[in-house]
Amino acid sequence: MRILHTMFRVGNLERSIEFYTKVLGMKLLRTSDNPEYKYTLAFLGYGSNPDHAEIELTYNYGVDKYEMGTAYGHIAISTEDIYATCEQVRAAGGNITREPGPVKGGSTVIAFITDPDGYKVELIERADNAGGAGLTS
Repeated sequence: MRILHTMFRVGNLERSIEFYTKVLGMKLLRTSDNPEYKYTLAFLGYGSNPDHAEIELTYNYGVDKYEMGTAYGHIAISTEDIYATCEQVRAAGGNITREPGPVKGGSTVIAFITDPDGYKVELIERADNAGGAGLTS
């Protein structure tokens, strides 16, 4: 078995696609509109299933905001140079909510970004990019 995708409900599909493509460097892989059931899907990632996990953005017609709740944590993306990546994210209009630095109680260097709907994205610096395909500088 393998993880195929993670789904987020978003309040503005175009805004979210722009964030994941322009700020995080993902590719828009495919979209699917279902007017009968009033939703549109967009799949994004650094590669396609089954070789890469994807992000599924779900826009339900007429819903522009969701309650975040307390159970969701974050998705994580690896990068070779977290400081350069954070500068690229900032230059592209992304919101760095935790500047790069060691994780509490450890030495792994991490940073956090928040997407337009409030979902958290953790950047993890990995010299060998062992965390999977991710942003590179």
